[in-house]
This record gives sequence, structure tokens and C-alpha cells, in this order.
Amino acid sequence: MLKGINQWCFPDGTDLDTLFTHSAKAGYDAVELNLYEPGGVGLTLDTTAAEAERIKRKAESHGIQLRSLSTGLMWANSLSAEDGEARARGRSIVEKQIQLAGAMGIDTVLVVPAFVKKDGDNGYDVAYTRSQEELAKLVPIAEAHRVHIGIENVWNKFLLSPLEMARYIDELGSSYAGAYFDVGNVLNFGFPEQWIRILGPRIRKVHVKDFKPSVGNGSGFVPLLAGDVDWAAVRGALIDIGYADTLTAEISPYAANPYQAAYDTARHLDIILGGDAR
Repeated sequence: MLKGINQWCFPDGTDLDTLFTHSAKAGYDAVELNLYEPGGVGLTLDTTAAEAERIKRKAESHGIQLRSLSTGLMWANSLSAEDGEARARGRSIVEKQIQLAGAMGIDTVLVVPAFVKKDGDNGYDVAYTRSQEELAKLVPIAEAHRVHIGIENVWNKFLLSPLEMARYIDELGSSYAGAYFDVGNVLNFGFPEQWIRILGPRIRKVHVKDFKPSVGNGSGFVPLLAGDVDWAAVRGALIDIGYADTLTAEISPYAANPYQAAYDTARHLDIILGGDAR
């Protein structure tokens, strides 16, 4: 398996040369870039294919692979939104991810598909059907670009079991629809190693962060090895399903020394991948 780090692990505004330099020096194989609104650092909704190719070459000059593309833009532009224009914006964001990924040789884009809400016309069943309908429009585009849509499990009150997530993916009927599995996100209500074995070959990419369920909220996310994830069990499950791709860290930078978090996390990943985490 490869060591990866998300662009969010660095301070806001970090230029790509600095980001790639630190990532390479820390020993990462890959960096996961994010798609931003215009004006962001790196890939944005205005980025052209030619600009994206230049970013790829910049990464390669540092010995860094680009294997997945994430975004935070779906939170405000959900594929399950009541408003049709919001859903259309969400679709256009994913389509832009796919187009840029195709231009850069990236094989997977991360997609948060839906958000379940208590009020309004966005209950669980509606979010399920509505988001699948939107994804069905995106699957042919993904297939044409040979880019996988990786559906991520987040705290959105949706796809709350691995059996349901597997069913949701299978119903899309394409090998280019899969899971982007986040280890830390399920620990509040499940066991990551069980999710990994159930999702199996559907898993396209993996996010890693650690969590303390005793805290029970966002403050419970902690550096790798500092939480309650059973990393030996997670590593064993990934080996059992034949996963050999990237483990991408999603860790907040330290307040006192922001870049040090990337170096510490790289060492933590060495322990996880080496099988010494207990």
C-alpha cells in the first residue's frame, strides 16, 4: 500500500511547490488534491485541462503521484438537495472533478452523495433515490473518462451500514462506481475492519484518520495512533481484500507547527503499514 496525504493537511494557502516539497521530504508516495472555488490554490472550477496537466508535471518533478481528487464543495451543492439548481451544481462539480482527473491520469474522485435532514423534503428515502438518480447521470461520464466515482462515508446520517453502502453502490450498475472508505468516520457507530471486508472490491481508495468515540463529536478526531481505531485489524482487513492502493491521511495541521503534522503522520503510516500498530 502507498502513503498519501490530503491537501487539507497543510495550512490554508500553501502553494503547491511547498506542499509537494514537504510531502516528498516526509516520505509520501501521493498527494490528494482538492477541487476549490475559483481563487483556491491548485485545482479550481476554472482550471483548464492544460493547467491541470502542468500541476501533474509539477507533482511528478517532486516524485509525487496524484491518485485521487477530493472536494469540499458538495456540502453546499448536494446531489440530494431539494433545489434542482443545487443538484445541477453538484453534478457539474463532480463532472469537473472527473474531467480534471481524466486529464491528470487520476483514477478516482471522491464524492459525498447526499445529506439526510430532519425537516423538508430530504428524508432518508428521498436522499437515497434522488442522489442515485443524479449519480446515474454521472456514471457514463466517469466511464468515458475511465475515472472511478468513490462514494465516501461521512457524518451525513446516510449509508449508515456497510451492507447498505454496498447495495447503494451495486444498484448504480457500473464498475466505475465504488467506495471511498474513510476509516475514522465509521468508528462512532461501527467497526472499520468489518466495513472493509463487506465492501471488499468495491473500495477504490481509503482515507485514514483516528477517532475517540468517548468524545463523540468532531473534537474526537485525533492524530493517527492516538485514537481507538484498531489499526492492526484494519491493516489485516485491507490485506485480506487485496487492497494495494493509497492510504490517504486526512489530519488537521498543528497550530504551533503546521508542517510537522505531515511528518508525524508519515511516521504513523509507516507503523500502520508495517503491522506494528497494536
